Amino acid sequence: MNIYEILEQAIISDDILEKEKLTAQCLLYCSQNEVSVEKSFIPKSFTKPSYADRCTIVVPKELRTRKDFETSEGLATLVHSIAHIEYSAIDLALDAVYRYPQMPNSYKTDWLEVAADEIRHFKMLDDLLSDLGFAYGDFPVHCGLFDAATNTAHNILDRMAIVPRYFEASGLDVSPQIIKKLENKHKIPAVAKLIDTLNIIYKEEIDHVLKGDKWFKYLCEKEGKEEDVYFEILARYDLLDKHRPHINVAARKEAGFTCSEIKRLGAKECL
Repeated sequence: MNIYEILEQAIISDDILEKEKLTAQCLLYCSQNEVSVEKSFIPKSFTKPSYADRCTIVVPKELRTRKDFETSEGLATLVHSIAHIEYSAIDLALDAVYRYPQMPNSYKTDWLEVAADEIRHFKMLDDLLSDLGFAYGDFPVHCGLFDAATNTAHNILDRMAIVPRYFEASGLDVSPQIIKKLENKHKIPAVAKLIDTLNIIYKEEIDHVLKGDKWFKYLCEKEGKEEDVYFEILARYDLLDKHRPHINVAARKEAGFTCSEIKRLGAKECL
């Protein structure tokens, strides 16, 4: 079985059920077999995200602000934006396996498990969108996570630093704030369902960041680099000085960050 051909199909497909089927095939195979790859294998560079034909892609500043959660459309814009992050995360997890075949089998199974989680998250949010009378692709999106994958494709240490340890970890900071804002409207059934979904996603995303942390540290040791190279990488991608209004100290510690790192990221205290 050539999992790299299957992974490529999964990454470029915009059919979530196809992604789910192919991801499950690869995960089952990797959990039972040591994966080998031909020396001639060269991962492809993807020129557009898999959702490009389903979604209108705009720059972030052109996206609608999400303030009115009492109307179906207002709530749907929020659900859609989160669903898009989860959809993008599917392809990033699959690409983490596809693009770096030199990594151990346990790395492959880790990121295939993440991809399976992200598929499940997306499907929950897509169901909620349907309940609200909308579908994925009904609102514009940005391609920031696709760009992050493209920009780090040449360097797996950068990928582990930027995608799970920066972008996904930032999600741990933001998610509780979104849930808190929704709480005063929890009597609306769709809002209550969204809160439940976000709580599930939040808990599982901690594990995803922890997996990224594990492989970041593995690569630092393998390459003979100190773990504070993380901040050098953030600086190189112009991410070090981004404003962080709230650092979720507890979640970041659970996901592998040290107090020293958390304070450098802007937290006043870390116990």
